[in-house]
Amino acid sequence: MDLDPEKLLAMHRNMVRIRLFEETAGRLMETGKMPGFLHLYVGQEAVAVGTCEALRIDDYITSTHRGHGHLVAKGGNLHEMMAELMGKATGSCGGKGGSMHINDLRLGMLGANGIVGAGVPIAVGAGFRNKYLGTDQVSVSFFGDASTNIGAFHEAINMASALHLPVVFVCEHNMYGEYTPTDRAMVIADIVDRAAGYGMPGVIVDGMDVLAVHEAVTEAVARARRGDGPSLVECKTYRYYNHHGIQNLGLKYRPDAEVLAWKERDPIFTFEDRMIETGRLSREQFDQIWAEVRADIDAAIAFADDSPFPEPDRLLAGVYTEVSA
Repeated sequence: MDLDPEKLLAMHRNMVRIRLFEETAGRLMETGKMPGFLHLYVGQEAVAVGTCEALRIDDYITSTHRGHGHLVAKGGNLHEMMAELMGKATGSCGGKGGSMHINDLRLGMLGANGIVGAGVPIAVGAGFRNKYLGTDQVSVSFFGDASTNIGAFHEAINMASALHLPVVFVCEHNMYGEYTPTDRAMVIADIVDRAAGYGMPGVIVDGMDVLAVHEAVTEAVARARRGDGPSLVECKTYRYYNHHGIQNLGLKYRPDAEVLAWKERDPIFTFEDRMIETGRLSREQFDQIWAEVRADIDAAIAFADDSPFPEPDRLLAGVYTEVSA
């Protein structure tokens, strides 16, 4: 796939936006600046960016508990996202969604989700909506390898296949379900093997290569838009940090050599090296992006710091249920 320099720079910028936003948010969490805890997306940037760069603004995505990166890749506003994580009224969900429920319906981002695998049936619902209304919109579900062991995953993927829905299932196979290695929880090594059971095509790609992800998802999206039904794209990737936060917190469950080996295949730095070696982009262009994104992150923190907390009378705003006395 021959992409123009502007597209390549956009991919790089979004990967850098995810990396710096996540590492900054992680540090703020661990210093008590943010409530709760965060599941960071660092290391998996190529999956979100390669996928979302294949989508239109009116296409839908559903996310996971590790969802900030997906929203950034779909075009999320860093100022609003930082405010949301700090629980401020100017956040993308008014300060009430927080990390694991962050969303932006304006961008077709239907939400992160604290329940493992719960975004899969939501994406199928969006796909059903698209087909029912006769649009050419596509929905994409991001989910981890452990999600494929729950019942809702199988029910949803079966429905998508049976009804020929325009859905692309993107599995982020990062080798661990929380602290448990994949090979301790399932006997298959490749999640894509499960696609055959539902009569849909599946492909494995290098989830540390943004161009490989983009090419595979672009093909799957085109197939869905044509009305040819769903596909599964399995991205072999890796998260750099613990299940949540940056510090190890005394939980040692991954060999140091394994972590270092994956970091040597860093999706941002290997992309930079590849583009420079082929003469398509320059070091100066990449350095400028890093500087600009760092400045934007600083501005996002300042925006969130200066923003008010939600007023108590906004507690039930957006809550779609009837409250009786």
